[in-house]
Amino acid sequence: MANSYIHNDKRFHIGDTISIKYKIREDNKERQQEFKGILIKIRGADQNTKTLTARKITRSGIGVERIIPLNSPHIVDIKLVKRGSFQKARLYFIRKLAQREIKQKLYRTKK
Repeated sequence: MANSYIHNDKRFHIGDTISIKYKIREDNKERQQEFKGILIKIRGADQNTKTLTARKITRSGIGVERIIPLNSPHIVDIKLVKRGSFQKARLYFIRKLAQREIKQKLYRTKK
């Protein structure tokens, strides 16, 4: 499947909320930072070129996107926070939506 990714026996799909922990080095100190956002794009053919694009809305209402190369040695862990129920290959349309509208579209239950 082109719009899913498997990491440690967990399958991630477009529209899922994921949490990515990665290492940051500052002034000879190393710490871990977490980026929690909605998976809007999976790109790449094999494990060496695969990247994930996640988007989150900050407390001040600004949207932040992060492109994560999966072969990076700085990635510590990727966890699934919430499963989405969307069937598109890319979720670029959420860039224009507010946080409440995104939750209504992505996490509604199908009947």
